[in-house]
Amino acid sequence: MADLDDLIHQPLRLKIMAALAAEKGQPLDFPRLKTITQATDGNLGSHLTTLEKAGYVAIEKDFVGKRPRTQARLTPEGRKAFRAHVEYLRGVVEAAEEL
Repeated sequence: MADLDDLIHQPLRLKIMAALAAEKGQPLDFPRLKTITQATDGNLGSHLTTLEKAGYVAIEKDFVGKRPRTQARLTPEGRKAFRAHVEYLRGVVEAAEEL
C-alpha cells in the first residue's frame, strides 16, 4: 500500500490537488479554485503556498490588462504525489471493505 502524504491529506489541500489534477496540466486561476474549494482568500493562499514550498504546485502571477491574475498548476512531482496519495486512499477503502 502507498504511504499517506501528510501535506496532501489535509482536507483543503486534498481539494486543491484534486481540482488541479482534473485540469490535466492546465493552470487554474485563483477565483475558480476558490469557488471549487469553497475556501477564503487567505486560507486558499496559505495552503497554495504550503503546496508550492513542497514543490507540488507552481504559482504563476501575471496581468490580464491591468488586472493581476494568479494561476496554479500541478508540477510533475505534485501529480506523482497526488496519484500516490489516491492509491493510499484506495487501499484504505479496499481494506475496510474486506472487513
